[in-house]
Amino acid sequence: MRKQAVLLVMMQVCAVFAEESLSLEAARGLGLANSRSLAQLSLSLQGVLLEGKAQTYTLLPSLSLGASASVNLWNEEGLLLPGIAENFSGALSIGVSQKLYDGGKAPVLKAINAITQEITRKEALAEYFAVLDAVDGAYYSVLEAAAALNAAEAALETAALGLSLGEIRFESGMIRSGEYLQALAEKEAKETSLHQARGALALSSLKLQSLLGLRELPPLEGLDFAAYEGLLERLGNLSQAGFEELYRALGKEALARNPAFTKAALLSRQAGESLRLAQKDYLPSFSASLSTGLNYTVPRGLEPSGGRLSLSGSIPLDFWVIGNKVAQQRLAQERAALDYRNAESALEIDLQAALLDAVSQAASVRSSRKALEYARKQVEYVMELYRLSQSSLQVLSDASALLSSSRNQLIKAQYGFLRSLALLRSLGSFERDESLHALLQGG
Repeated sequence: MRKQAVLLVMMQVCAVFAEESLSLEAARGLGLANSRSLAQLSLSLQGVLLEGKAQTYTLLPSLSLGASASVNLWNEEGLLLPGIAENFSGALSIGVSQKLYDGGKAPVLKAINAITQEITRKEALAEYFAVLDAVDGAYYSVLEAAAALNAAEAALETAALGLSLGEIRFESGMIRSGEYLQALAEKEAKETSLHQARGALALSSLKLQSLLGLRELPPLEGLDFAAYEGLLERLGNLSQAGFEELYRALGKEALARNPAFTKAALLSRQAGESLRLAQKDYLPSFSASLSTGLNYTVPRGLEPSGGRLSLSGSIPLDFWVIGNKVAQQRLAQERAALDYRNAESALEIDLQAALLDAVSQAASVRSSRKALEYARKQVEYVMELYRLSQSSLQVLSDASALLSSSRNQLIKAQYGFLRSLALLRSLGSFERDESLHALLQGG
């Protein structure tokens, strides 16, 4: 991970303990810090870097140091124990060997390791955005559940008001028992919806708490939907030509930076390098070694043993084995090429679907706002008529149901729009939300 990203995560984590409420940015920092999968990928990257160093070390000369000692205990004349010191001998040797030519495998192995490092980085980047998506989704779910709870409370207040008016009219004989029982049923149904909303809020809060690794979830900062008005207006009124232009702009960014797609491209390159490596097995290899040392005996003392230079080479003859390996690697290369094309097609489809969803959700937000406004005015109008005994409880119930439905539709559309933006951010690998928003607004 980049140093700036790591510092930002640390700052966000510290900010959680300094603030009374938890912001979305702070929640993202906690989610990244608590992700075990990101930690595992970091360890994997360190392992790949160590493998690269190991390959570099194989190109360096190999040094060796040896020592030996011996003593003769007997010969054809018998035991030599009385003169054992005189029959002692020792040797010290040092040698160096160097691979002169390995068939050209070294640069190919270096290229494969470099690609492997980049693949691991792309996997870490993909997991980074996966964690952000999970945190954003869980954060939005808590806020959405809280908004749904508020809507359930408002619906219960309306039902309770209708019941209180119904009791007065029932006691005065203005309505029959069936209509009064309907008012009771309406209130109890809203009570049930309220309990369900509370349960949904508790469950979504528990999921976010677990995702962030917190013992207790602090209050969440609400989102200012007014900040998205420009995007809602732009996407909600987007023409077909505007959609295609925006899709091309997003596609250009995604094809250049999407970690899953770029990983597929790297795997295709790696398969090509692996094929080259297998073909290198046909070539010979050569190495050289140099050794010298010291010998010690009691009669002659310490004396050099001289030096020895040796050259060696090998030529593979089992061409059928190498040919089979090359054929396997060629098939692997063809599969990697197919995976690359599949990844490109999948990215295009996912991006188009995410953009269509964002456009649909933006239009839904705008239309559901109007529907909520009309439904609220209708409830106020019907409630006034009901107070004046000029309307029935059924009409009030229908108006209240429409108001509750409109309110829930707006909540669903708003947070659905935010989730679609989060998906577009991940598909395009945008480091900052503002960069995505500027592109969507045509900036």
